[in-house]
Amino acid sequence: MKKKDISFILGLSILMGIIWVVGEIIMGLWLAVRPGAPHIIWCVAVVAVTLAISVWHSMIEDTSELEDPKRDKYERKVNKRK
Repeated sequence: MKKKDISFILGLSILMGIIWVVGEIIMGLWLAVRPGAPHIIWCVAVVAVTLAISVWHSMIEDTSELEDPKRDKYERKVNKRK
């Protein structure tokens, strides 16, 4: 894992934790919901969305790894001569 991936996962986890807490506060203070099922459904939904975004992000191909800096430098040098 690269540092960029770890920082994305950490940021995503913090963001989803904040969203979960805000949802719990809204359900506790403003919405009249019964204790139990809605809170469990909300928790499962937040975890599922977090996992889905994390898996989607890991599936994206990072094009920066496909480029070789030494090869690019060589290509620029060869093209400059032409």
